[in-house]
Amino acid sequence: MTAAVNQTPLLVVTDVDSTLIRDEVIELLARAVGPDAERHVAAVTERAMRGELDFAASLAERLLMLEGLPVSVLDDAREQVTVTDGVPDLIAEVHARGGTIAAVSGGFHEVLDPLAAALGIDHARANRLEVADGRLTGRSSGPVIDGAAKRDTLESLRLNLGVPRERIMAVGDGANDLLMMAAAGISVAFCAKPAVREQALHVVDAPDFRELIALLPA
Repeated sequence: MTAAVNQTPLLVVTDVDSTLIRDEVIELLARAVGPDAERHVAAVTERAMRGELDFAASLAERLLMLEGLPVSVLDDAREQVTVTDGVPDLIAEVHARGGTIAAVSGGFHEVLDPLAAALGIDHARANRLEVADGRLTGRSSGPVIDGAAKRDTLESLRLNLGVPRERIMAVGDGANDLLMMAAAGISVAFCAKPAVREQALHVVDAPDFRELIALLPA
């Protein structure tokens, strides 16, 4: 006999770079500029994820390194992305329980959208890259998806779906995930920076999303 599924809504909201995927997409893009640019972008990303830099300012600084790159670098980045082990398993489990899974990213819609569609993720939100004449301008277009925007996305989904806070799981690794993690009943630091580990309800160090299944509310 199959166990009855809890009919109370369930929501999982996850960060993307270094969480849902093992990569930092902006570093994959910077690789096309050259090793010095990639190292600089990686260093700024690390400081931002540790909470040492304002996220919006750090994003603007990193994007400037990409100015002039052809939009074809986005295709290259999509091909290089590595999905974290166990992601399809977690998504299948959430859906089997009648739940919803969302991905919110300080990265870019141009890479996240096709990935989310392929994985069966229900909602995706990220930054958008500004393009002119087939090249990246070194700027983003529209609102910056920082920590506050991630939290606001979680809250909007909570209200629209009618999910009790105790049945919301938020998963992240960096400082810009702390606000959304604080808004969730279940917060998970996933292969995370020290500041995130200290504030999370659960800490998962194995880079495998199957580890999250046991932490889902019944």
